Amino acid sequence: MMRRRLEHVGLPLLASAVLVTLWHLAVVHTGTKIFPSPAAVARGLGELLRRGVLGTYLLDSLRRVALGTGLAVMLGVPLGSWMGLQREAALAIDPVVQWLRPISPLAWSPLAIVLWGVGEPATVFLIFLAAIFPITTAATSAVQAIPEVHLRAGRNFGLGPGALWLRVLLPASIPDLLVALRITLGIAWLVVVAAEMLAVDSGLGYLIIDARNAGKRYDLVVAGMLLIGCVGWAIDAGVRRLERLHPVRWGFPDQGG
Repeated sequence: MMRRRLEHVGLPLLASAVLVTLWHLAVVHTGTKIFPSPAAVARGLGELLRRGVLGTYLLDSLRRVALGTGLAVMLGVPLGSWMGLQREAALAIDPVVQWLRPISPLAWSPLAIVLWGVGEPATVFLIFLAAIFPITTAATSAVQAIPEVHLRAGRNFGLGPGALWLRVLLPASIPDLLVALRITLGIAWLVVVAAEMLAVDSGLGYLIIDARNAGKRYDLVVAGMLLIGCVGWAIDAGVRRLERLHPVRWGFPDQGG
């Protein structure tokens, strides 16, 4: 057990140390004046902390992802569950969902700005579009995969549609929904960065474009990129923790710990 924990911590740290060393050597060897060294990026992060903008930008990006994804879950899970339960609803709505799903949320940017103006609502709307279709599709597939005997048992015990959803469909769907949520949060995090470059004046995406435009501060650009990667990793790790909770653990293979 101890060896496994050391591997889980030590191996990623070792890989990160090798990557940073190669990065430093590549900058020194090439003599580039554009791509910053790890030390320059660390100084850039310190500058952001001293200016007091790092926490604000980070919280702004997280808030937009939470709002857009939360709205998508609130609408997509009931809609997908209904489509999974009612064949006629799936026949009518699923083609529309599959038609809209491949369209990049960023392609909606001009319409989002026209509808919501330049600012927070347009950014949240783009994240909502990025999240709603994967969540809806996952909820539909999860409900369709529930054995019919479970539904019949619920109805035989007198459960109405609302109680059936709460006590049978939702618990049985949660493992699949958590997997979909991990994928969706990754997509939403990608979209928020691009959306913040278009429509707002705060957030990590704005940090990157502002650092590039205002003095070509590539140390801050790379610092923003690293922060985005760290936050995305932390979000994914947080959702994976949910998979270990007792009520949903049955839906996942044993991960040994």
